[in-house]
Amino acid sequence: MRIVCETAKLTDVCLNVQRCIPNKSVMPHLEGILIKTEGENSIELSGFDLDLGITKKMEVSVEREGAVVLNAKTFCEILRHLPEDTVYIDCDEKNICSIKSGEVEYTVISVDPDEYPELPKITEEKPFTVSKKVLKNMIKQTIFAVSVDDSKTVHRGIKFEITSGQIRLIALDGFRLAIRTEFTEYGGPDLSFIVPAKTLSEIIKFIDDEDEFISVSIGRRHIIFNINGYCIISRLLEGEFLDYRSAVPTAKSTVVRVNTSNMIECIERASIIITEKMKSPIKFIFDEDLIKLSAVTALGSASDKIRASIDGKRTEIGFNNRFILDALRSCDSDEILINLNGSVAPAVILPTDGESFLYLILPVRIKT
Repeated sequence: MRIVCETAKLTDVCLNVQRCIPNKSVMPHLEGILIKTEGENSIELSGFDLDLGITKKMEVSVEREGAVVLNAKTFCEILRHLPEDTVYIDCDEKNICSIKSGEVEYTVISVDPDEYPELPKITEEKPFTVSKKVLKNMIKQTIFAVSVDDSKTVHRGIKFEITSGQIRLIALDGFRLAIRTEFTEYGGPDLSFIVPAKTLSEIIKFIDDEDEFISVSIGRRHIIFNINGYCIISRLLEGEFLDYRSAVPTAKSTVVRVNTSNMIECIERASIIITEKMKSPIKFIFDEDLIKLSAVTALGSASDKIRASIDGKRTEIGFNNRFILDALRSCDSDEILINLNGSVAPAVILPTDGESFLYLILPVRIKT
């Protein structure tokens, strides 16, 4: 294989493809980027860790067709330090590869491209499109609630439910539940699938701020996102996801309406004395249009209060400060509703109008 291409463009593509490549693997091929020619004027670059794969085609000048697998970390570092705008890559039949730019020349040993694992293909695909901005926001506003250590692997991902006119994302970790719902123009059959959080954390890095749509294809075991010319393929998680609908309480004895920013700032002030070593829940008292907060650790104590509209019974309840802050920071509305049903039932955070989000947080017992 012999190609000539722009250094900056190749560097950018390689750094993006490298996102899914492990630094160390029992299979040396998985530590590399597969580069293969596609006709006379393009190449395809691929990275794959057996769970997540990224491919991208780009225009180059192909002087001799072929394929090569180069160690991703080494290759990307070489490209980042090349002095000229053009790079020449020449690999022979013994998998010895020359990389030249200006007066700089590297010789690196590649691995046999024929042994590189084939990326999965989707048959009987079910496609849909979604706005970049909508998908990015929905992922950011739910991914914080994904379990990182649940024995059920299925809870380490976000569940997608797509029906006619609606897309919903659900995440949970045993202590909290996050649900985001948006309208969509989708009119196909109902879809339900679970995407690993690792995949979605990479997906949002590829999404820019352009108000465009991306195409997604669902297979039995894999999903493909097509974003800005990149094809990102991931396995889906299999298993029985928790029945989240039954987990959301319908009873409520207290309804709180409060300014979101004021609530966040109040909790942040009380959280100053809470650290990883000095953990403590924040105690909330909801009573007579006033929310009182307090926290006590070995570092000291903090108390604060804010005005709110409170309808119902006086309630004392404790929450993990990080859990409630994660939820509040994901609320995209100036005011929120907090439904409570005593000191031991979960709190439910909702918008004041509509059902674009729902966050459920389990309380923490407060020492008396």
